[in-house]
Amino acid sequence: MSVTSRYRATWEGFWSEAPGEQGGVFWDAGAEVTAGVHLGLFEPRLVAPGLPLVDLGCGNGTQTRYLAGRFSRVVGVDLSAAALEHARRADPSGSAEFRELDAAEKAETQQLHAEVGDANVYMRGVLHQCEPDDRQPLVEGVATLLGERGRAFLVELSEAAGPVMRGLAQQPGGPPVKLASVFRHGIAPGEVADDAVTDYVRGAGLDILAEGALPLITTEHHPDGSAVEIPSRWLVVGRPVPGS
Repeated sequence: MSVTSRYRATWEGFWSEAPGEQGGVFWDAGAEVTAGVHLGLFEPRLVAPGLPLVDLGCGNGTQTRYLAGRFSRVVGVDLSAAALEHARRADPSGSAEFRELDAAEKAETQQLHAEVGDANVYMRGVLHQCEPDDRQPLVEGVATLLGERGRAFLVELSEAAGPVMRGLAQQPGGPPVKLASVFRHGIAPGEVADDAVTDYVRGAGLDILAEGALPLITTEHHPDGSAVEIPSRWLVVGRPVPGS
């Protein structure tokens, strides 16, 4: 099962028009408030930190480049060729690898796993942007990439994000500029229940090994200058631990 051509075209259109500089996209906050914070929760829970790391849904590669400084091999993957063009331009030294991948397509995740072996996976804000029918296959794709030894760090908007997003969209002056660009391309965050995320993980044969709440920091700001934050939930997932 693979993503629809409409969904792929939507992301191509978005990334083709996206600014080239870091921070030009609504969710493209710096690594110091995103991957840098997440690694403090993820790294202590890795059973094999020497494995390659796959940044799934890497977009323009802001987090991928940071992760490449912490892991021996990092592969940024995304559905959008235009996003990957941004990522490669921003990484002239080639600190990370970038490749196109439909993670909801079983054959594609199997091929990547065959190439790199078991991997750890970092995935931020991808599941809630998927078409509903692609969500379970996507998490199954994560499980394929993990193999037996890998673990994944997943960050998704929580149920509490719904009212916050609606409030931003319905401001008297309209949504913030960067969020308006997302909506203009037909990308609307789907509201995925917290329990549904749990079900997707378990349906893929994975256990939730740790979880918690953190705000997803955006590149938009309130009138007082503070960053717009969206409630999110993080999970560390992997194969069931023997004896647990």
